[in-house]
Amino acid sequence: MAEKVSNKSVLFNPFSKNNPVIVQVLGICSVLAVTAKLEPAIVMGISVIAVLAFSNVIISLIRNTIPTNIRIIVQLVVVAGLVVIVNQLLMAYTYDVSKQLSVFIGLIITNCILMGRLEAFAMANKPWPSFLDGVGNGVGYAIILIIVAFFRELLGSGTLLGYQVVPQWCYEHGYVNNGLMILPPMALIVVGCIIWIHRSINKDLQDD
Repeated sequence: MAEKVSNKSVLFNPFSKNNPVIVQVLGICSVLAVTAKLEPAIVMGISVIAVLAFSNVIISLIRNTIPTNIRIIVQLVVVAGLVVIVNQLLMAYTYDVSKQLSVFIGLIITNCILMGRLEAFAMANKPWPSFLDGVGNGVGYAIILIIVAFFRELLGSGTLLGYQVVPQWCYEHGYVNNGLMILPPMALIVVGCIIWIHRSINKDLQDD
């Protein structure tokens, strides 16, 4: 029973209580870069979930055979191989989105969330908990990406997933899209607002 509770905690804690972006403050660079539109943010989130979950499993499976002095290199090779596979799949099935994401898919290799989970969790745990940890942290990352992209695209372009959602009559009565929302600094401000709201709700995360 204790193991089940532990696995549940490993999976669900990164959604909010130990979210990698708004609690651990990791992976901020890609949050700034790919959230001007909702579609690339969703694809990026799914990509990170896949790479993080499977790299955690692979590293966990071989953790006892990895020499300590080259463990970082081995982790990078595993992540790089999975990123190449994800990139090729995106180019094959969602080419337009892969062009929007550009180099940022490749930069998953250096995402500190991945390296942090591989080093802190997968190297010390069995494959199943490692898989859950990867999925949990990937989903936690994706949730923030999607929330930021939702507000940036809605307020900056008046669209969601490319579809117009702000009625035309609003524009006819003087409504104007906020062009600042599609600039990278606004992503940081939106993340800051999310962190403020999250810590206001979760008092235990506030500094004494």
